[in-house]
Amino acid sequence: MNKLIITCAISGAEVMKEHNPYVPYTVDEMVREAREAVDAGAAIIHLHARFDDGTPTQDKARYETIIKAIRKACPDVIIQPSTGGAVGMSREERMQVTELPIEMATLDCGTLNFGGDAIFINTENDIKYFAKTMKERNIFPELECFEKGHIDMVLNLHKKGFIHAPLHFSFVLGVNGGMRGEARDFHFLRESLPPSATFSVAGIGRYEFRLAELAIHHGGHVRVGLEDNIYLEKGVLAEGNKALVKKVVAMANEANRCVATPKEARQLLGIKEFDHENIL
Repeated sequence: MNKLIITCAISGAEVMKEHNPYVPYTVDEMVREAREAVDAGAAIIHLHARFDDGTPTQDKARYETIIKAIRKACPDVIIQPSTGGAVGMSREERMQVTELPIEMATLDCGTLNFGGDAIFINTENDIKYFAKTMKERNIFPELECFEKGHIDMVLNLHKKGFIHAPLHFSFVLGVNGGMRGEARDFHFLRESLPPSATFSVAGIGRYEFRLAELAIHHGGHVRVGLEDNIYLEKGVLAEGNKALVKKVVAMANEANRCVATPKEARQLLGIKEFDHENIL
C-alpha cells in the first residue's frame, strides 16, 4: 500500500484557547505547533491565520509572516493555507493568500449550513473562480468536500475543464450541516471517486480517529489537528497538535503502513518539485 500522508490542521478559524490552551494564535505559537507536528510525522501543515488575539484573518501580510516563520523552522514541509477562511468572508478576502508564492491550498467545493444562521457559501461560480486562479498561480488544490454533492460538483467541473487532474479530495466529515462520519459515509464517498483520484479524511470531533483508521486501512490519507478535534480521547485534552499526529502514526505503525515524508507526499499527490527559491 502507498505511504500515508498526514496533514495537521494546527489552528482553524473557530476553535479558541478557551477550548484548548494549545490552540495557536501568535506567530511563535504557530511555529511551535507546526514544528512539533512535523517532528511527529506530519507532511502537510493546513494553516488558518490568526491575529495575536485569536481573530481569524485571511490578511495576506499576516499569512506571509506566519508562512515564512514556519518555513524557516520546517524547510521541507508542505504548507497548505486555507481559502475557506471564516464564515462571512468575501471571495476576494478568502483568496488573498493565493497571491503569495505557495504550492498548495484548499478549495471548498460546495455550500454548507454551519449551524444557526451561519452558512458557508461556495457557489458554482466561486468554485470555478478559485480553481481558475489556483491553476494560473500553479497552486495545487485540495478539494474539500463535506458531502456527496460536493464530489459530484468536482467531477462535473473536471469534465467541463474547470478543475484539472490530478484530483486530490479531502472528505471533511462530522461537521454540523454536512455528512456524518460513520463508516457508511466514508465508504460512500470513497467509492464515488474515480480510480485515479487520491483522498484524505478529516473527521470532526469524535469522528477523527475512527475515520483515520478507515483511511489507513483503505489506502487514503489522514488529517488531524486542533482545528478538527481538541481531544486525544474522550475527556482528555490533547497537549498540542503533536499528540494527535503521534496517535495517527501509532495507528499506521500498527497497520504496517509507512508514513510519508513531505517529499514523498509531493510525489504521491503529483505536486511539482519543491522550489526553495520561489516558495515562501
